[in-house]
Amino acid sequence: MKRLIIILLFTAFIFGSTAQEQATLTNTIKTETPESSFKEGEWLKFRIHFGIINAGYATLKLKNSKKNGKSLFHAIGKGWTSGAARMFFKVNDNYESYFTKDTIKPIKFKRRVNEDGYLIRRDLIFDHQEKEVTIKDFEKKTETQVAIKNVQDMISAFYHLRNVDLSTVKAGDEIMVNLFFDGETYPFKLKFLEKDILKSKFGKINTWKIRPLVQKGRVFEGQESLTLWVTDDANKLPIRVKADLVVGSLKADLEEFKGLANPFNIVVD
Repeated sequence: MKRLIIILLFTAFIFGSTAQEQATLTNTIKTETPESSFKEGEWLKFRIHFGIINAGYATLKLKNSKKNGKSLFHAIGKGWTSGAARMFFKVNDNYESYFTKDTIKPIKFKRRVNEDGYLIRRDLIFDHQEKEVTIKDFEKKTETQVAIKNVQDMISAFYHLRNVDLSTVKAGDEIMVNLFFDGETYPFKLKFLEKDILKSKFGKINTWKIRPLVQKGRVFEGQESLTLWVTDDANKLPIRVKADLVVGSLKADLEEFKGLANPFNIVVD
């Protein structure tokens, strides 16, 4: 149950649970949009539900910051259980990512987790020139270095992929990506399925329906059990995440937003 809740909180605001320094799309040349898909002040809130039960919320806030004289973005992600779900399992997770504005490379990642008493206090310091990351674990009181290449942390990945140019993407195209998490690099693949008009609380939205390929096992029912709907506009916002799990189905929907860099388009009938 713990892993199940945690994964939903992650995927609610991660565009496919992914990252890569140089995203590669089949049959696509461009990898960056001419304009940014986000800006300082953007705030997103997602509602996570299990059937009719409201399981929790996740938010992402983007700020400006400076480290060592360099102008950076500072993203703050929070996830928590609520209502009946909180009676059975309490989650209060906080994540922070500092990344460069031009190339969207992670500089520092902070993870502060309290999952029903299970605590994680960990910092990742990225050195892309030396191709290594320093992991400071404050609970275990350890500091280790791990070799890396073309990775993102789990928050900077969200912003990195939103700047990938989708203007020439076709159904069947894929993105290969790498995510550095818990001391290891995890490769993922996302497949663009089709363009879809999604009914949401905001109205009908033009979206791309995307399928991250996940590992079949104790949590996911199959390799293709996770589906994303991302706005087919300059913002590339995840509107809905649906996961078919061994114990049922979970969804995360965009609940509120403000400070978008580009217009949020509603389909007019």
